[in-house]
Amino acid sequence: MEKIKMKNKIVEMDGDEMTRILWRMIKDELLLPFVELNTEYYDLGLPHRDETDDQVTVDAGQAIKKWRVGVKCATITPNAQRVEEYKLKKMWKSPNGTIRAILDGTVFRAPILLSNVKPAVRNWKKPITIARHAYGDVYKGTEYRVPGKGKAELAFTGEDGTVFRETIYDFECPGVLQGLYNKDSSIESFAHSCFQYAIDTRQDLWFATKDTISKQYDQTFKLIFQDIYEKNYKTKFESLGIEYFYTLIDDAVARVIRSEGGYIWACKNYDGDVMSDMVSTAFGSLAMMTSVLVSPDGNYEYEAAHGTVTRHYYKYLKGEETSTNPIATIFAWSGAIRKRGELDANAPLVDFADKLEAACLGTLEGGTMTKDLASLWEGPKPTVVNSHEFILAIRAELERLLDA
Repeated sequence: MEKIKMKNKIVEMDGDEMTRILWRMIKDELLLPFVELNTEYYDLGLPHRDETDDQVTVDAGQAIKKWRVGVKCATITPNAQRVEEYKLKKMWKSPNGTIRAILDGTVFRAPILLSNVKPAVRNWKKPITIARHAYGDVYKGTEYRVPGKGKAELAFTGEDGTVFRETIYDFECPGVLQGLYNKDSSIESFAHSCFQYAIDTRQDLWFATKDTISKQYDQTFKLIFQDIYEKNYKTKFESLGIEYFYTLIDDAVARVIRSEGGYIWACKNYDGDVMSDMVSTAFGSLAMMTSVLVSPDGNYEYEAAHGTVTRHYYKYLKGEETSTNPIATIFAWSGAIRKRGELDANAPLVDFADKLEAACLGTLEGGTMTKDLASLWEGPKPTVVNSHEFILAIRAELERLLDA
Protein backbone atom coordinates (compact mmCIF):
# COMPACT_ATOMS: atom_id res chain seq x y z
CA MET A 1 0.00 0.00 0.00
CA GLU A 2 1.06 3.59 -0.58
CA LYS A 3 2.33 5.28 2.56
CA ILE A 4 0.07 7.89 4.18
CA LYS A 5 1.54 11.37 3.88
CA MET A 6 1.80 13.96 6.65
CA LYS A 7 1.61 17.66 5.83
CA ASN A 8 2.85 19.20 9.08
CA LYS A 9 5.33 17.95 11.66
CA ILE A 10 4.90 16.14 14.93
CA VAL A 11 7.50 17.02 17.57
CA GLU A 12 9.15 13.70 18.44
CA MET A 13 10.90 13.46 21.83
CA ASP A 14 12.98 10.34 22.38
CA GLY A 15 13.57 9.06 25.91
CA ASP A 16 15.42 6.62 28.13
CA GLU A 17 16.07 2.98 28.93
CA MET A 18 13.56 0.26 27.97
CA THR A 19 10.99 2.70 26.62
CA ARG A 20 13.64 4.07 24.25
CA ILE A 21 14.14 0.53 22.91
CA LEU A 22 10.38 0.09 22.47
CA TRP A 23 10.16 3.52 20.79
CA ARG A 24 12.47 2.30 18.02
CA MET A 25 10.57 -0.99 17.63
CA ILE A 26 7.23 0.82 17.38
CA LYS A 27 8.52 3.18 14.70
CA ASP A 28 10.17 0.39 12.70
CA GLU A 29 7.26 -2.07 12.79
CA LEU A 30 4.06 -0.05 13.25
CA LEU A 31 4.65 3.42 11.82
CA LEU A 32 7.35 3.73 9.17
CA PRO A 33 6.02 0.90 6.95
CA PHE A 34 2.67 2.69 6.66
CA VAL A 35 3.18 6.44 7.22
CA GLU A 36 5.66 8.95 5.82
CA LEU A 37 6.48 10.25 9.28
CA ASN A 38 7.19 13.97 9.31
CA THR A 39 8.74 14.69 12.70
CA GLU A 40 11.03 17.25 14.31
CA TYR A 41 13.29 15.07 16.45
CA TYR A 42 14.63 15.91 19.93
CA ASP A 43 16.71 13.49 21.98
CA LEU A 44 15.56 13.84 25.59
CA GLY A 45 17.61 10.86 26.71
CA LEU A 46 19.42 11.73 29.92
CA PRO A 47 22.96 11.75 28.42
CA HIS A 48 21.98 14.25 25.72
CA ARG A 49 20.05 16.41 28.17
CA ASP A 50 23.21 16.55 30.27
CA GLU A 51 25.35 17.43 27.23
CA THR A 52 23.07 20.36 26.35
CA ASP A 53 22.55 21.52 29.96
CA ASP A 54 18.91 20.50 29.40
CA GLN A 55 18.45 23.14 26.69
CA VAL A 56 17.16 20.38 24.42
CA THR A 57 14.09 19.99 26.66
CA VAL A 58 13.33 23.70 26.46
CA ASP A 59 13.77 23.61 22.67
CA ALA A 60 11.37 20.66 22.43
CA GLY A 61 8.74 22.50 24.45
CA GLN A 62 9.05 25.56 22.24
CA ALA A 63 8.76 23.35 19.15
CA ILE A 64 5.43 21.99 20.40
CA LYS A 65 4.15 25.56 20.60
CA LYS A 66 5.14 25.95 16.93
CA TRP A 67 3.78 22.68 15.54
CA ARG A 68 0.96 22.22 18.11
CA VAL A 69 1.44 18.42 18.44
CA GLY A 70 4.18 16.45 20.18
CA VAL A 71 4.78 12.85 21.23
CA LYS A 72 7.17 11.98 24.05
CA CYS A 73 8.91 8.82 25.19
CA ALA A 74 9.28 8.19 28.93
CA THR A 75 12.32 9.94 30.45
CA ILE A 76 14.38 9.78 33.63
CA THR A 77 14.04 12.45 36.31
CA PRO A 78 17.40 11.94 38.02
CA ASN A 79 17.88 11.48 41.75
CA ALA A 80 21.27 11.28 43.51
CA GLN A 81 21.76 7.67 42.44
CA ARG A 82 21.11 8.55 38.79
CA VAL A 83 23.53 11.48 38.95
CA GLU A 84 26.24 9.04 39.95
CA GLU A 85 25.16 6.32 37.49
CA TYR A 86 25.13 8.66 34.49
CA LYS A 87 27.95 10.94 35.71
CA LEU A 88 25.71 14.00 35.34
CA LYS A 89 26.72 17.62 35.79
CA LYS A 90 23.75 18.16 38.12
CA MET A 91 20.41 16.75 39.18
CA TRP A 92 18.35 17.96 36.22
CA LYS A 93 14.66 18.75 36.72
CA SER A 94 11.81 16.65 35.37
CA PRO A 95 11.56 17.15 31.59
CA ASN A 96 7.80 16.66 31.91
CA GLY A 97 7.67 19.51 34.41
CA THR A 98 9.74 21.75 32.13
CA ILE A 99 7.50 21.09 29.12
CA ARG A 100 4.34 21.53 31.20
CA ALA A 101 5.57 24.92 32.38
CA ILE A 102 6.34 26.03 28.80
CA LEU A 103 2.93 24.95 27.50
CA ASP A 104 1.01 25.96 30.65
CA GLY A 105 -1.03 22.81 30.10
CA THR A 106 -3.15 20.30 31.94
CA VAL A 107 -2.42 16.55 31.94
CA PHE A 108 -5.37 14.27 31.15
CA ARG A 109 -4.86 10.58 31.92
CA ALA A 110 -7.36 7.81 31.19
CA PRO A 111 -7.20 3.99 31.28
CA ILE A 112 -7.38 1.76 28.21
CA LEU A 113 -10.09 -0.80 28.97
CA LEU A 114 -10.11 -4.51 28.07
CA SER A 115 -13.06 -6.87 28.47
CA ASN A 116 -10.91 -9.55 30.13
CA VAL A 117 -9.14 -7.27 32.61
CA LYS A 118 -11.66 -6.29 35.27
CA PRO A 119 -11.09 -3.21 37.46
CA ALA A 120 -10.37 -3.83 41.13
CA VAL A 121 -13.42 -1.62 41.78
CA ARG A 122 -16.05 -3.87 40.27
CA ASN A 123 -18.65 -1.18 39.60
CA TRP A 124 -16.24 0.81 37.36
CA LYS A 125 -17.53 0.26 33.82
CA LYS A 126 -16.27 3.38 32.02
CA PRO A 127 -12.87 5.16 32.00
CA ILE A 128 -12.13 7.75 34.69
CA THR A 129 -10.00 10.58 33.30
CA ILE A 130 -7.72 12.38 35.76
CA ALA A 131 -7.08 16.05 34.89
CA ARG A 132 -3.91 17.11 36.68
CA HIS A 133 -2.88 20.73 37.07
CA ALA A 134 0.67 20.88 35.77
CA TYR A 135 2.13 23.87 37.58
CA GLY A 136 3.42 24.87 41.00
CA ASP A 137 2.59 23.32 44.39
CA VAL A 138 5.14 20.86 45.82
CA TYR A 139 6.93 20.52 42.47
CA LYS A 140 8.03 24.15 42.63
CA GLY A 141 8.22 24.34 46.42
CA THR A 142 11.00 25.85 48.50
CA GLU A 143 12.21 23.64 51.34
CA TYR A 144 14.38 24.11 54.39
CA ARG A 145 15.63 21.67 56.99
CA VAL A 146 15.21 23.53 60.27
CA PRO A 147 18.37 22.87 62.34
CA GLY A 148 17.02 23.86 65.74
CA LYS A 149 15.04 26.41 67.74
CA GLY A 150 13.81 29.44 65.83
CA LYS A 151 10.85 31.23 64.28
CA ALA A 152 9.53 30.31 60.81
CA GLU A 153 7.67 33.14 59.07
CA LEU A 154 5.67 33.63 55.89
CA ALA A 155 6.53 36.98 54.35
CA PHE A 156 5.44 38.85 51.20
CA THR A 157 6.60 42.28 50.06
CA GLY A 158 4.34 43.88 47.48
CA GLU A 159 5.60 45.98 44.59
CA ASP A 160 3.94 48.97 46.26
CA GLY A 161 5.88 48.35 49.47
CA THR A 162 3.09 46.69 51.47
CA VAL A 163 4.35 43.87 53.70
CA PHE A 164 2.61 40.74 54.94
CA ARG A 165 4.32 38.72 57.66
CA GLU A 166 2.95 35.94 59.82
CA THR A 167 4.52 33.34 62.06
CA ILE A 168 4.18 29.80 60.75
CA TYR A 169 5.66 28.09 63.78
CA ASP A 170 8.03 28.74 66.67
CA PHE A 171 10.28 25.71 66.47
CA GLU A 172 11.42 24.31 69.82
CA CYS A 173 13.44 21.57 68.10
CA PRO A 174 14.70 20.64 64.61
CA GLY A 175 12.07 20.16 61.93
CA VAL A 176 11.30 20.82 58.29
CA LEU A 177 9.74 23.74 56.43
CA GLN A 178 8.19 24.03 52.98
CA GLY A 179 6.78 26.95 51.02
CA LEU A 180 4.38 26.38 48.10
CA TYR A 181 2.90 28.76 45.57
CA ASN A 182 0.60 28.97 42.59
CA LYS A 183 -0.68 31.84 40.47
CA ASP A 184 -4.08 32.90 39.19
CA SER A 185 -3.06 32.87 35.52
CA SER A 186 -2.01 29.20 35.67
CA ILE A 187 -5.13 28.19 37.61
CA GLU A 188 -7.23 29.99 34.98
CA SER A 189 -5.45 28.07 32.20
CA PHE A 190 -6.05 24.83 34.12
CA ALA A 191 -9.76 25.61 34.42
CA HIS A 192 -10.16 26.52 30.73
CA SER A 193 -8.35 23.34 29.65
CA CYS A 194 -10.59 21.20 31.87
CA PHE A 195 -13.84 22.79 30.69
CA GLN A 196 -12.79 22.63 27.03
CA TYR A 197 -11.72 18.98 27.32
CA ALA A 198 -15.02 18.09 29.00
CA ILE A 199 -16.89 19.71 26.12
CA ASP A 200 -14.70 17.99 23.50
CA THR A 201 -15.21 14.55 25.10
CA ARG A 202 -18.82 15.14 26.25
CA GLN A 203 -18.06 14.14 29.84
CA ASP A 204 -19.05 15.48 33.25
CA LEU A 205 -16.30 17.39 35.07
CA TRP A 206 -15.63 17.07 38.80
CA PHE A 207 -13.19 19.34 40.60
CA ALA A 208 -11.96 18.61 44.11
CA THR A 209 -9.67 20.35 46.63
CA LYS A 210 -9.75 20.87 50.41
CA ASP A 211 -10.90 24.49 50.78
CA THR A 212 -12.33 23.85 54.26
CA ILE A 213 -8.75 23.45 55.52
CA SER A 214 -6.81 25.55 52.99
CA LYS A 215 -9.02 28.62 53.15
CA GLN A 216 -6.84 30.74 50.84
CA TYR A 217 -4.76 28.39 48.68
CA ASP A 218 -7.36 25.74 47.79
CA GLN A 219 -10.26 28.18 47.92
CA THR A 220 -8.59 30.25 45.22
CA PHE A 221 -8.76 27.22 42.90
CA LYS A 222 -12.41 26.67 43.77
CA LEU A 223 -13.44 30.29 43.19
CA ILE A 224 -11.56 30.67 39.90
CA PHE A 225 -13.09 27.46 38.53
CA GLN A 226 -16.60 28.56 39.51
CA ASP A 227 -16.17 32.05 38.04
CA ILE A 228 -14.82 30.76 34.72
CA TYR A 229 -17.58 28.16 34.52
CA GLU A 230 -20.35 30.68 35.14
CA LYS A 231 -18.96 33.25 32.67
CA ASN A 232 -17.75 30.99 29.86
CA TYR A 233 -19.05 27.43 29.92
CA LYS A 234 -22.30 27.01 31.84
CA THR A 235 -24.58 27.49 28.83
CA LYS A 236 -22.57 25.08 26.68
CA PHE A 237 -22.47 22.44 29.43
CA GLU A 238 -26.23 22.65 29.87
CA SER A 239 -26.87 22.41 26.12
CA LEU A 240 -24.75 19.23 25.97
CA GLY A 241 -26.38 17.73 29.05
CA ILE A 242 -23.09 17.47 30.95
CA GLU A 243 -22.41 18.67 34.50
CA TYR A 244 -19.70 20.54 36.39
CA PHE A 245 -19.54 20.42 40.16
CA TYR A 246 -17.08 21.07 42.97
CA THR A 247 -16.62 18.83 45.99
CA LEU A 248 -14.09 18.28 48.76
CA ILE A 249 -11.41 15.82 47.72
CA ASP A 250 -12.23 13.32 50.49
CA ASP A 251 -15.86 13.36 49.36
CA ALA A 252 -14.68 12.96 45.75
CA VAL A 253 -12.75 9.82 46.65
CA ALA A 254 -15.89 8.29 48.14
CA ARG A 255 -17.95 9.30 45.08
CA VAL A 256 -15.35 7.87 42.71
CA ILE A 257 -15.29 4.49 44.44
CA ARG A 258 -19.08 4.26 44.31
CA SER A 259 -19.39 5.44 40.70
CA GLU A 260 -19.35 3.54 37.41
CA GLY A 261 -16.84 5.98 35.86
CA GLY A 262 -17.24 7.97 32.68
CA TYR A 263 -16.20 11.47 33.82
CA ILE A 264 -13.21 13.79 34.25
CA TRP A 265 -11.83 14.27 37.78
CA ALA A 266 -9.79 17.48 38.01
CA CYS A 267 -7.12 17.70 40.74
CA LYS A 268 -4.33 19.99 41.82
CA ASN A 269 -0.80 19.01 40.82
CA TYR A 270 0.19 16.59 43.60
CA ASP A 271 -3.36 15.26 44.08
CA GLY A 272 -3.49 14.45 40.37
CA ASP A 273 -0.12 12.70 40.50
CA VAL A 274 -1.33 10.39 43.28
CA MET A 275 -4.87 9.84 42.03
CA SER A 276 -3.82 9.00 38.46
CA ASP A 277 -1.62 6.20 39.81
CA MET A 278 -4.46 4.99 42.03
CA VAL A 279 -6.96 4.97 39.16
CA SER A 280 -4.56 3.32 36.70
CA THR A 281 -3.63 0.58 39.17
CA ALA A 282 -7.26 -0.08 40.06
CA PHE A 283 -8.12 -0.37 36.35
CA GLY A 284 -5.22 -2.76 35.80
CA SER A 285 -1.85 -1.28 34.87
CA LEU A 286 0.04 1.98 34.34
CA ALA A 287 1.12 0.45 31.03
CA MET A 288 -2.55 0.71 29.99
CA MET A 289 -2.95 4.43 30.71
CA THR A 290 -3.06 7.22 28.11
CA SER A 291 -1.67 10.66 28.91
CA VAL A 292 -2.03 13.92 27.00
CA LEU A 293 -0.94 17.43 28.00
CA VAL A 294 -3.40 20.03 26.65
CA SER A 295 -2.76 23.77 26.73
CA PRO A 296 -5.55 26.37 26.72
CA ASP A 297 -4.39 27.64 23.31
CA GLY A 298 -4.70 24.22 21.69
CA ASN A 299 -1.30 22.53 21.89
CA TYR A 300 -1.09 18.78 22.57
CA GLU A 301 1.69 16.57 23.91
CA TYR A 302 1.09 12.81 24.10
CA GLU A 303 3.12 10.40 26.24
CA ALA A 304 2.89 7.18 28.21
CA ALA A 305 1.83 7.58 31.83
CA HIS A 306 4.53 5.17 33.11
CA GLY A 307 8.28 5.44 33.55
CA THR A 308 11.28 4.07 31.67
CA VAL A 309 10.93 0.45 32.92
CA THR A 310 14.45 0.40 34.38
CA ARG A 311 14.36 -3.20 35.64
CA HIS A 312 13.58 -4.54 32.17
CA TYR A 313 16.27 -2.32 30.64
CA TYR A 314 18.96 -3.84 32.85
CA LYS A 315 17.78 -7.31 31.76
CA TYR A 316 17.86 -6.17 28.12
CA LEU A 317 21.47 -4.99 28.53
CA LYS A 318 22.38 -8.48 29.75
CA GLY A 319 20.87 -9.95 26.60
CA GLU A 320 17.86 -11.34 28.43
CA GLU A 321 14.40 -11.44 26.89
CA THR A 322 11.81 -9.00 28.26
CA SER A 323 8.03 -8.92 28.06
CA THR A 324 7.56 -5.17 28.43
CA ASN A 325 4.11 -3.77 27.64
CA PRO A 326 4.34 -1.12 24.85
CA ILE A 327 0.62 -0.27 24.64
CA ALA A 328 0.74 3.14 26.39
CA THR A 329 3.66 4.21 24.19
CA ILE A 330 1.85 3.04 21.04
CA PHE A 331 -1.24 4.99 22.12
CA ALA A 332 0.93 8.08 22.64
CA TRP A 333 1.93 7.81 18.97
CA SER A 334 -1.62 7.08 17.80
CA GLY A 335 -2.96 10.02 19.81
CA ALA A 336 -0.41 12.40 18.29
CA ILE A 337 -0.98 11.06 14.78
CA ARG A 338 -4.75 11.37 15.15
CA LYS A 339 -4.50 14.95 16.44
CA ARG A 340 -2.11 15.86 13.60
CA GLY A 341 -4.63 14.41 11.16
CA GLU A 342 -7.52 16.29 12.76
CA LEU A 343 -5.69 19.63 12.72
CA ASP A 344 -4.60 19.13 9.09
CA ALA A 345 -7.95 17.70 7.87
CA ASN A 346 -6.02 14.56 6.89
CA ALA A 347 -8.66 11.80 7.08
CA PRO A 348 -6.34 8.90 6.11
CA LEU A 349 -4.02 9.82 8.99
CA VAL A 350 -6.93 9.83 11.47
CA ASP A 351 -8.13 6.49 10.09
CA PHE A 352 -4.64 5.01 10.50
CA ALA A 353 -4.51 6.10 14.15
CA ASP A 354 -7.90 4.52 14.79
CA LYS A 355 -6.84 1.25 13.17
CA LEU A 356 -3.52 1.18 15.03
CA GLU A 357 -5.38 1.36 18.34
CA ALA A 358 -7.92 -1.20 17.15
CA ALA A 359 -5.03 -3.53 16.20
CA CYS A 360 -3.60 -3.23 19.71
CA LEU A 361 -6.93 -4.03 21.35
CA GLY A 362 -7.70 -6.79 18.84
CA THR A 363 -4.37 -8.47 19.54
CA LEU A 364 -4.98 -8.33 23.28
CA GLU A 365 -8.61 -9.46 23.08
CA GLY A 366 -7.40 -12.33 20.88
CA GLY A 367 -5.31 -13.56 23.81
CA THR A 368 -1.77 -12.48 22.84
CA MET A 369 -0.13 -10.20 25.39
CA THR A 370 2.84 -9.31 27.56
CA LYS A 371 3.46 -10.87 30.96
CA ASP A 372 2.03 -8.00 33.04
CA LEU A 373 -1.45 -8.33 31.53
CA ALA A 374 -1.43 -12.12 31.60
CA SER A 375 -1.38 -12.00 35.40
CA LEU A 376 -4.58 -9.89 35.35
CA TRP A 377 -6.35 -11.79 32.57
CA GLU A 378 -9.74 -13.40 33.23
CA GLY A 379 -10.78 -16.06 30.74
CA PRO A 380 -8.99 -18.60 28.52
CA LYS A 381 -5.27 -18.89 29.18
CA PRO A 382 -3.49 -16.19 27.15
CA THR A 383 -0.39 -16.52 25.00
CA VAL A 384 2.48 -14.64 26.69
CA VAL A 385 5.10 -13.22 24.32
CA ASN A 386 8.13 -10.98 24.53
CA SER A 387 8.02 -7.31 23.57
CA HIS A 388 9.13 -7.70 19.96
CA GLU A 389 6.84 -10.67 19.34
CA PHE A 390 3.93 -8.66 20.74
CA ILE A 391 4.64 -5.71 18.44
CA LEU A 392 4.90 -8.09 15.47
CA ALA A 393 1.51 -9.57 16.40
CA ILE A 394 0.03 -6.08 16.48
CA ARG A 395 1.57 -5.39 13.06
CA ALA A 396 -0.09 -8.48 11.60
CA GLU A 397 -3.47 -7.35 12.95
CA LEU A 398 -2.85 -3.78 11.70
CA GLU A 399 -2.05 -5.04 8.19
CA ARG A 400 -5.28 -7.06 8.24
CA LEU A 401 -7.31 -3.98 9.21
CA LEU A 402 -5.63 -1.76 6.64
CA ASP A 403 -6.28 -4.31 3.89
CA ALA A 404 -9.95 -4.75 4.86
